[in-house]
Parts: sequence; structure tokens; C-alpha cells
Amino acid sequence: MSNDHPLNLTHPAGEQPVVASVPTGPVAVDTFAGRIDVNWDPDAAVTPLGQLPFFIEYLKLAGLFDGWVAGCPIQYTSPNAPSKRDLLGTVLLSILSGHWRYAHITALRADPLSPPLLGMARVLSEDAVRRGLAKIDPVAGETWLQESLDYITRPLLREAWILDVDTTVKPLFGHQEGAVVGYNPGKPGRPSHSYHSYLIANLRLVLDVEVHDGNQTAAKHGAAGLWALLDRLGRDCWPALLRGDIGWGNEAVMREAEQRGLPYLFRLRMTANVRRAIERAMDGAWTEAGHGWEGQSTQLRLDGWGRQRRVVLLRRKLESAPAISQQDPDGQHLLSFATVDVRKQAWEYGALVTSLNAEILTLGQAYRDRADCENDCDEFKNQWGDTGTETLPVDGPLRGTGGQLVEPVRAARRSGPPS
Repeated sequence: MSNDHPLNLTHPAGEQPVVASVPTGPVAVDTFAGRIDVNWDPDAAVTPLGQLPFFIEYLKLAGLFDGWVAGCPIQYTSPNAPSKRDLLGTVLLSILSGHWRYAHITALRADPLSPPLLGMARVLSEDAVRRGLAKIDPVAGETWLQESLDYITRPLLREAWILDVDTTVKPLFGHQEGAVVGYNPGKPGRPSHSYHSYLIANLRLVLDVEVHDGNQTAAKHGAAGLWALLDRLGRDCWPALLRGDIGWGNEAVMREAEQRGLPYLFRLRMTANVRRAIERAMDGAWTEAGHGWEGQSTQLRLDGWGRQRRVVLLRRKLESAPAISQQDPDGQHLLSFATVDVRKQAWEYGALVTSLNAEILTLGQAYRDRADCENDCDEFKNQWGDTGTETLPVDGPLRGTGGQLVEPVRAARRSGPPS
């Protein structure tokens, strides 16, 4: 296949513009409780669920909540058992409220307004939610959630899009399955999980997340899930570009992408051979790569590679003096600053490997845009409390699906003792 396309993507980057004006009158919203009017009171206390009626209207008009509840594989046998709608509605409201433990569900029982908007008869207790989720077969539950998520994302994949792959570490506290001491830059020595995430660039939409043991941060542990995701999507929904950091720029991933005809863009580690290539290129012709960077394209075959590949060498001159940390004989850290003048220049370097034939400026910007996926990982790992509400045991790698809010029990797909 030809890799000469200029990466013209349909999905734009950036957030929606902020609407500064506040409606002066009631706004009609169609919910499961019927039509209601929403009013804004600038002098009232702030509520975290002020936008909930509008989200519920979206779920109702799109048929997402009804279909999600109908497809749930839970089977109750007791005539006194709660309805699936009350169970899943309680979980949805809990996650939308920022809860990360079952005990937090108790706070919902004092809210008489939100449950009827979802067509619920009542809010279940934390014990009822825990017992209900435990009745879901792990395999059937994963299939149910994945089908619901694919129903939302598949129409978006008919256009040109970029697939970002990233691995992030989540420190763990307490006793959880897969909590293993591994690479943990934030809290060295603390057990953790490693999240292998697959995201649609710019849309901030997570296609899938695999949760592995804390010592399985390498790309080889997430590559199988990546190829399984692409096989499930089908060739007509494949991305225009596969993009990742230095953890994914290895021979196994690149060889598989080439065999599948999938363009890729990865960052390379600054190995000895890459540094030597930069040294040879210092006196060559460098072209503009954007944001103060310069680039130069070359062909390299590094150790362990089965063939030559296009490598884009990048450099950027540092205008200020870089800080240098040293230690005295007693082990005390000493901080000094290098002198930067016309005779001694400081540079920052990088290297990208790609199968594309695009110009250097395009490739440089394409990789810089990858930084947005770090924000996605921060949100579902920290802001959405992605270590809470853990119930269902599974075999093999622990699985977790991210995505839109219509997948409210995504955190319940990892194993471990109930929180």
C-alpha cells in the first residue's frame, strides 16, 4: 500500500467552544420521567449533576441506555430481586458522581431527583450492587460491554483517524489481583497495574484498555491486544496511522504493522547507533520540523531490526543553560549550569521511525500531537478513579474498556476483592 498520504484527518483537534451566555428561561429536556424544564439559578449552590438531565436526554433519544440495560447478561432468580435497570442505573449515577468505592453509593439514596430521570424505581444499596455485578459472567459481561462500546465508536471509524497506543502505570494500595512491583516512576517500590490503552486521537475516546500486572509495562504485553482490536474492527475501520512512544518503537511491533500494511510513527530510544547517526548528520542539511525543531531524514538498520527503515532525526537548540546535577565525594548533589555561547551550543535530540513518506514538518507535528493521549490516560486513571469498583474475576490478562459514559461499569471488569 502507498504511505504517501498527507495525514488529512476528519476528526479535528481541540475542545468545543465554551458558551458564555446562560439561558434566561427554562430549557425543555426529554428524560425517561417525561419532559422536564431545567432552570439556571446563578445564586444557588453548585451541584455536580447539573448537566445530568441533558446527558440522560442523549441516552434516551439515542436508545443507548435502554439497549445497554436490555443486553446485560445478568440473571436474577429471586422474585424479590431488583430490576436490571435499577442496578445499572445505580452504577451509572455512582460513576457520574465521581465515586470509586461501593460505600459511596449510599450518598445517592438521598437524591430523589436523579433516579426517576433514568426511569429507575429506586437506588440500590451498595451490597445489592456488589451482589448483582458478581452475578455477571466475566466472558459474557465483557462481550456485552464491548458490543455496546463498538456500537458507539464504529461510525466514527469510517473516516480517517489516528490510533494512539500508550502504556501508563497506576499505583495500587491494598490487596488487588495483579498488584506487582514493577516500573513505577511516581512511587518506586509500590505495587501497580499497567494500563495498555488504545485511543482515537483528538476525540479523546478510548477504544479499549488492557490492565496487566505492574511488571508488564513493555509493549510486547499489550501488542496482542492491539492486533486483536484491529482484527475485531475490520480492515474498513482501520486507522490511517498507528502512533506510539519509545515503548512501541521496536522490531516486533513494526514488523507486524508492515505485514498488515498499517502505517506507523513511533519514537526511538537514543541508543548508541542512533546517537552516532545524529553525530554524522550534524553538518548535513536540516529542514524545518516546527516549534523550533529541525529534522533530517535517513535510512537506518539498528541492531535487532530485520530491514532498513526511515528514521527522522530531530534536534532543537536550547536557548537557556541546561541544569547539570553532579555528586561530590560525600554523595551530596551539586547543581551547576552549562554555559551556552557561540562556541558551545546545547541541543535537544530525538528520533522517529516511520513507514510514511510524508515531509519532516508533517511528521514532527504528527508526533507532537500524540501528547494529547497523555491527558486521556490522566483523566481515566486519576480523575475517573479507574482503580475503584473492582468485582469480576477473569482468566488471563485483566481487561478493562474505557470509552464514553454510557459504559458505566467499565471499572467493574477488572478482578480483585470488592472495594
